[in-house]
Amino acid sequence: MATIGHNNLNAKLVLLGDMGAGKSSLVLRFVKGQFLEFQESTIGAAFFSQTLAVNDATVKFEIWDTAGQERYHSLAPMYYRGAAAAIIVYDITSSDSFTRAKKWVQELQKQGNPNMVMAFAGNKSDLEDKRKVTADEARVYAEENGLFFMETSAKTAANVNDVFYEIAKRLPRAQPAQNPAGMVLVDRPAEGARASSCCS
Repeated sequence: MATIGHNNLNAKLVLLGDMGAGKSSLVLRFVKGQFLEFQESTIGAAFFSQTLAVNDATVKFEIWDTAGQERYHSLAPMYYRGAAAAIIVYDITSSDSFTRAKKWVQELQKQGNPNMVMAFAGNKSDLEDKRKVTADEARVYAEENGLFFMETSAKTAANVNDVFYEIAKRLPRAQPAQNPAGMVLVDRPAEGARASSCCS
């Protein structure tokens, strides 16, 4: 239950990225605290929800974990349309995954919500010895494109919760309605009073 002074926010969040980047593993780690060594590929999309308390707000994420296979790409706009936030995930051990993540960023910049909070997540940071994409390269790209960057590991849980908390902190807070009662009646003098003062 929210106390007075709390804002309750529902935020649609979508994960995008190449097949095998670890999108489902990140969500599973965040929502259930689990990691599966052999995660099956997502078909279409999977839905999860998770609630966080951040500062003065309670944020309920409605999380859409999209399939990374190219054949499902045409479905992606259905999931990112109206999303308040996106995590674009790439695998630090795959240059192709990084290139594909950049294409997702471009697509969101053209077609997504203009106020969308976007995170750029380099996943599998536990595989440092197989790294193909440097953190500096990804950080520079993220900064140039208005994203925030973190490296994560769904396997070790490194920075997984942090990326979701950072998104929650950056979400625009809903402004209270200026006229919560609906229509505003302007206090004007009665017609009769105006008429008598003009023609006396």
